[in-house]
Amino acid sequence: MNRTELIEKVASKTGLGRKQAEAAVTAVADSVIAETKAGNKVSIFGFGTFTPTARAARMGRNPQTGSPVKIAAAKGVRFAPASAFKQVLNTRGRAAGTKKAAATKKAAAPAKKVAAPAKATTTRSTKAAAPAKKSTKSAKKR
Repeated sequence: MNRTELIEKVASKTGLGRKQAEAAVTAVADSVIAETKAGNKVSIFGFGTFTPTARAARMGRNPQTGSPVKIAAAKGVRFAPASAFKQVLNTRGRAAGTKKAAATKKAAAPAKKVAAPAKATTTRSTKAAAPAKKSTKSAKKR
């Protein structure tokens, strides 16, 4: 979805005209950008948090020539979605059988722990036998 499609979606959902929807989307975007640029964290309940970040200047290397290159300091932004947003994104897989999946994982975990040492013991005995065979073959060749 691009900006134009977002404006159309806002206009259809709110009943506003296209110009009013465009003004609303622009106002929200400009407000988030201005506050983040000022160094403030912007939290939108149910959507997420925009957190400003800063990277210090550093020396890098040109991968082709290997010569040092100055990399300027830069500002960026991190977005962390709200838990409500993440929950909506992940409802498809959890809608049916949430309790069953959790019960299966709990029941399967002890079985895996018991089986793992048995395999490790078998592997160790095989490894211990392998060097003896190799040393016997090398002795026969000499």
